[in-house]
Amino acid sequence: MVDSSKIVLDGKENSEQIEIDPRVLEVIMGIAAQKVDGVAGMQGNMISGINRVLGREDRHRGVNVSVDSDNNIVADVYIYVEAGKFVPKVATSLQTKLKAQLLQMTDLILKEINVHVVGLVFPDEKVEDNQDKSELFSDDNEKDTNESASES
Repeated sequence: MVDSSKIVLDGKENSEQIEIDPRVLEVIMGIAAQKVDGVAGMQGNMISGINRVLGREDRHRGVNVSVDSDNNIVADVYIYVEAGKFVPKVATSLQTKLKAQLLQMTDLILKEINVHVVGLVFPDEKVEDNQDKSELFSDDNEKDTNESASES
């Protein structure tokens, strides 16, 4: 008896079957999603946060795969988009990349890829190089340094 949580591939030439756990598909799509231009990150949950603290990488973070009533594969992807990127273009690129990657690796076709943009990520403010660094040290520190040098 086949577990209903597995995706079953039937052999074309023989009657053998291959079972694929949906978490494997989530890992494949999670890795591919992070390589799409404009995707700043994937949304995680409490378990992925704990794994990150423990130094483990949660590669299927932000991807949920399910099978609908007609045995079609549906994926929900939760992403953060880089600020300044055109969201529809990022989503379309993501859908195209995930479909191609899954087809290449498993010969499975996704019926739907629902992209959920959960936030924007802004680049860190850069410190200007021409900023006067002498302001970082107070006059008191300079006097203390000069006094300790003269005592030596």
